[in-house]
Amino acid sequence: MISHLLVNNLHVDVPTIHEFIAQAKACFDEKEPSIQAFVPEQDRFTRLYDDAIALHFRYPEPAKRPPLFGALVGIKDNFHVDGFTTQAASHLPVEALQGEEAESVTRLKEAGALIFGKTVTTELAYFSPIPTRNPHNLEHTPGGSSSGSAAAVAAGLCHLALGTQTIGSVIRPASFCGVVGFKPTYDRISRTGIIPLSPSLDHVGIFAPDAISAKQVASVLIEDWRFDTTQRKPTLGIPTGLYLASASDYALARFDIICKLLSEAGYKLRRVKVMDDFQDVQDRHHVILSAEAARVHREWFEKYADLYSAKFVELIQRGQAIGDDQLQAALTARDDFCAEMRRTFLDHDIDFWICPSAVNVAPKSPNGTGDPVMNLPWTQAGLPAINLPAGKNQTGLPLGLQVVGNWYKDESLLFGARDLERILAGL
Repeated sequence: MISHLLVNNLHVDVPTIHEFIAQAKACFDEKEPSIQAFVPEQDRFTRLYDDAIALHFRYPEPAKRPPLFGALVGIKDNFHVDGFTTQAASHLPVEALQGEEAESVTRLKEAGALIFGKTVTTELAYFSPIPTRNPHNLEHTPGGSSSGSAAAVAAGLCHLALGTQTIGSVIRPASFCGVVGFKPTYDRISRTGIIPLSPSLDHVGIFAPDAISAKQVASVLIEDWRFDTTQRKPTLGIPTGLYLASASDYALARFDIICKLLSEAGYKLRRVKVMDDFQDVQDRHHVILSAEAARVHREWFEKYADLYSAKFVELIQRGQAIGDDQLQAALTARDDFCAEMRRTFLDHDIDFWICPSAVNVAPKSPNGTGDPVMNLPWTQAGLPAINLPAGKNQTGLPLGLQVVGNWYKDESLLFGARDLERILAGL
């Protein structure tokens, strides 16, 4: 567990803390120049050393230390963090973007985490070019928009990181980078203190090296956390039809191998055709996203339109053409879709859906941050989802399995993910 590891590292005397920070700096100096996961910061390690000393004196007795004591955390640069500037990879004036610290960040600090720094995001958490590279192959993207958070955890630069997902910005980069990425039920992790993109679709998510660490962090960030000790193996649903067909032939072939492996391990798999209207689901998502983004940025765009990228301008202009009645109709249809997808678990006696986390492995960086279509419906429905690493292709690029739980079943999903992770480790 994170806490056990870090209590041993961040021990009781100053020389040990010095060594802890020195090791983090050595790793950073070796890897960060090529990966570029973090927003540049002057005197990062002087600040971090001071923070670690203060944390030690606040909790001198190991037995009384909080659960994330000494964990180094990366924070996506659309979260507000006290003492840090929020720029969100945009060219808007700095003073226009600042705000009070995100509740999720405050919770991590109260649990003993140390803020390692801000991680790189695409412009305002939408699609745009990024400097960050995939640690498994520097020619490939880590995914987006939580690019730096996924890459930082994958490279071992920090122990965990926060990101956001509006379409697929946690699950997809976690898959591309070979780490665990968890997106909770909509709004179970507070969105306060974050620059929004589409408030009806935005989720806060977690990147971690393994499922048990993700579960530990989620229990800190989710206020009404309930411990789950389910003993039986869950029944896994395979969502056949137009949605699943969106994955590449290679991803589907790998998914078939995973399904066979899980079946041999004693899991009951059930194929169910769902989302016959998948194109409508996608169209509705983009209506909501563009319309809400235009409304979020209305005042900024009136003042600073020339400071946005062409891609973001296109998003806003598309959203400006969507009337309030059309947006409300899309939101109502989204609510109906959410209820429908929640019912599918009960109608077919399914505990979790399983499917590819992305349409393929990470594309090369000039080709963008990857297609989020495999994540889109679960985000729209607000259902909890997790990426579990599921082997690599012949060139060493990771693949992932996306596991989706029912509404407010985050605890069950994270509990069940541990056994699935163990089985997938054999790939």
